[in-house]
Amino acid sequence: MKIILKEDIPSLGYKDDVVIVKDGYGRNYLIPQGKAVIASPSALKSLSEEQKQRAHKLAKIKADAEAVAESLKDVALTIGAKTSSTGTIFGSVNNIQIAEALEKLGHNIDRKLIVIKETVKEVGKYEATVKLHKEVAVTIPFEVVSE
Repeated sequence: MKIILKEDIPSLGYKDDVVIVKDGYGRNYLIPQGKAVIASPSALKSLSEEQKQRAHKLAKIKADAEAVAESLKDVALTIGAKTSSTGTIFGSVNNIQIAEALEKLGHNIDRKLIVIKETVKEVGKYEATVKLHKEVAVTIPFEVVSE
């Protein structure tokens, strides 16, 4: 089923993207929740007109995302965690702790925009990706240390 997204969905796409999903996912979840509409010819035509009118707004949003990415470029985080004697963390480090550490440095980043590819369960150095815009992402190195 071909649909047009009405909002950003992290695992699927960004607002106004035309994506193909399974029929049940589209019919039973995305469309009733108001997160998508069926990509009919008339909906695609209105989408293209709307995108033409919003082109300058989108350029400003992208420029703002690039400015934030530039400010995050040289950031390196150190996150303290309670560990056992072998260096294993009790629990794990996730995007919430990274968002809090960024906020302490003065960068207010939504935790939903932060993606950690591997599970952080030991002391060491890792990387997290902050997806600020569909074309702008920045990688932030962070180190997990024992408290």
